[in-house]
Amino acid sequence: MNECYYDKRMDFFYNRTKADTADEWTGPQLIGVLCFGTFFCLFIFISNSLVIAAVVKNRRFHFPFYYLLANLAAADFFAGIAYVFLMFNTGPVSKTLTVNRWFLRQGLLDTSLTASLVNLLVIAVERHMSIMRMKIHSNLTKKRVTFLIISIWAIAIFMGAVPTLGWNCLCDITVCSSLAPIYSRSYLVFWSVLNLVVFFIMVVVYIRIYMYVQRKTNVLSSHTSGSISRRRTPVKLMKTVMTVLGAFVVCWTPGLVVLLLDGLNCTDCGIQNVKRWFLLLALLNSVMNPIIYSYKDDEMWATMKRMICCSSEDKSQERRSSRIPSTVLCRSTDISGHYIEDGIIQGTICGKGDLGDKGNS
Repeated sequence: MNECYYDKRMDFFYNRTKADTADEWTGPQLIGVLCFGTFFCLFIFISNSLVIAAVVKNRRFHFPFYYLLANLAAADFFAGIAYVFLMFNTGPVSKTLTVNRWFLRQGLLDTSLTASLVNLLVIAVERHMSIMRMKIHSNLTKKRVTFLIISIWAIAIFMGAVPTLGWNCLCDITVCSSLAPIYSRSYLVFWSVLNLVVFFIMVVVYIRIYMYVQRKTNVLSSHTSGSISRRRTPVKLMKTVMTVLGAFVVCWTPGLVVLLLDGLNCTDCGIQNVKRWFLLLALLNSVMNPIIYSYKDDEMWATMKRMICCSSEDKSQERRSSRIPSTVLCRSTDISGHYIEDGIIQGTICGKGDLGDKGNS
């Protein structure tokens, strides 16, 4: 029977795996990482709080998509909390941690990142269902949306707790990974492959959405006297979709690949030298999400600006604005059951805000 090492501190596991990360997180490198991390966390807290407040405050956002968007912001906010906890428990402190505290540190990160990823997948599926049925908004009830949100967090918490529940190497240190000294290599392979598969599914979903909208736009444009703005609608959708996909590829793929290589016990891959930067890159996605998913929606941006400037809502000024809020014009379209082709024929009025819900949900 193998001996278990629950009572050991983390220096035992770091020394055994010859992980030099804890020693390198000192001096200028540690200060630089902490400065960048502090800036990212502050931005994550402020920007995602604004997104959540905007959805709560503006009744025009009381639709399933925006509820899921607010939940995504909550997941990113939680990622900021997880990273703050990491900053106070990294560097030389890592070796002094108990096993349980180290599990908590990594569990918070795994939970937050999984919550963001699963939430993005649910948003993609929701958009796919709506557009394929030629509806502006989905028919999800508040109860179903609430169930989805609870399910997202249940999955995220479970994934974050799996190593603590037993899938670790505390009783078989021969299978310990290098990046996560008390994680089993098999778990790293499972977690990284699972997330890469979810990412691939989301890419496929968005490609289908874009191809469908482009095909419908081309068919309708041959029967209408399309304006320049109308003809540019597919291009705008492509840009927003590619922004989402590009951000996710840049922020997530490197870290997942590094974890996969570590799980496969690649000793010559130099993963120790890059892991901290890929962690920052993954967390950068929580910084980018409020920009990508909120700023491109005129009504969301206007609501956030009003809250930032602490100014009261001026409805008459909104009606005189040259940038017509997409959600105002498209809400009646959704309620009356009109098809998405109506939104395309109207040009870019519904194309930017509701047709794809910023095209990058």
